[in-house]
Amino acid sequence: MNLIVVGLSHKTAPVEMREKLAFRPNQIEGALKQLNSLSAVAECLILSTCNRVEIYAKSRDGVSADKAIRNFIADYHQLTVEQIDSALYTHFDQQAVGHLFKVAASLDSMVVGEPQILGQLKDAYQTAKDCSTTGLLLNSLLSKAFGVAKRVRTETGIGQSAVSISFAAVELAKKIFGNLQDKAVLIIGAGEMSELVAQHLITNGVQNIFVANRTYERAVEMADKFKGEAIKYDRILDQMYRADIIISSTGAPHTIIHHDDVAGAIQKRKHRPMFLIDIAVPRDIEASINQIDSVYLYDIDDLQSVVEANIKERRREAKLAEEMISREVTQFCVWLKRLDVAPTIVALKNACEAIRLKELNKALKKLKDVSESERKIIEAMTQGIINKILHKPITCLKCNSASNDLQIYIDTTRQLFGLKDKD
Repeated sequence: MNLIVVGLSHKTAPVEMREKLAFRPNQIEGALKQLNSLSAVAECLILSTCNRVEIYAKSRDGVSADKAIRNFIADYHQLTVEQIDSALYTHFDQQAVGHLFKVAASLDSMVVGEPQILGQLKDAYQTAKDCSTTGLLLNSLLSKAFGVAKRVRTETGIGQSAVSISFAAVELAKKIFGNLQDKAVLIIGAGEMSELVAQHLITNGVQNIFVANRTYERAVEMADKFKGEAIKYDRILDQMYRADIIISSTGAPHTIIHHDDVAGAIQKRKHRPMFLIDIAVPRDIEASINQIDSVYLYDIDDLQSVVEANIKERRREAKLAEEMISREVTQFCVWLKRLDVAPTIVALKNACEAIRLKELNKALKKLKDVSESERKIIEAMTQGIINKILHKPITCLKCNSASNDLQIYIDTTRQLFGLKDKD
């Protein structure tokens, strides 16, 4: 097979090292051509994201390719091999196939089940194809990896549970309201976490955004970003009834929204549901408002509990996905080994056919007055002899295509029948 992957990820290297070894998008094409020119590399692909840098290659010699690729990575980024060696890992053949399948299915991601890596891998493959640095092995491998990733995502629940605070908040909002299309959100405090939750809500259909902040200019800035409306901080309680969802994350030392405030707002809303997300520490919203009908309050601990439960669920699904991938790896490697057998079978058939034709022509020249029907009988007889002679060796090669001793069978067949070495 001669497949190799050399790389590093968030599991083996800190962000400082990953940044040093990353390939920027405008560097990939040149790097691929440089990599593909190495004598030890026959095909190659570069996957470079914020959490991993990996080179997948068909090698002419595994050990030589490992050394050449490590040197290439170091030289390209103007570092020494010694500076990067401890962060790098290498996988060969079946291990490399399994690693790629796990990467594609996001089992090797920092957040298991995240969908971004598959798109990044598809982009990396397209770039390599455009640069003509892939061939039969990588084309077959990547095609299979995409299929495996799709199976994992559709046949397991690995990507269904929210595993971040912001996603958990959105999932809870969906459970309360169903469709978020016509819902309004009030953001109190224009911090990073509030902004992230708001962004996810908008992605899921929320269209009306109100922003309040102690510094009004910051409220205006965020409101402009989300094409929303800024409101004065001292008008929060007056405007609260307009919001279906309230996200509060201020630095206030005490609660800013109390039971009576929400009770009044829910009356103005004629008891239409309100969902309040308190991600401030200390809390911004009085816990007793959960006692009000049609009001749902979640604080940072509630959301974290949801996230932890979902992470456990993803881990269970990841085990199912790993079992699925293990079977797929075995099947793919068997298929690849059969490809290794094919050139020898073709060469064997061609060699025997050449002998048959040579001897047939000799015999026909010696025979006189052979009719067309007699010539066809003789030809069929010689073909039958060759087919019967080749049946057992070809069957033996095919049956042992999954064997660890396959190369011995190939080499022996070539030696016994005097076949030329493969290119």
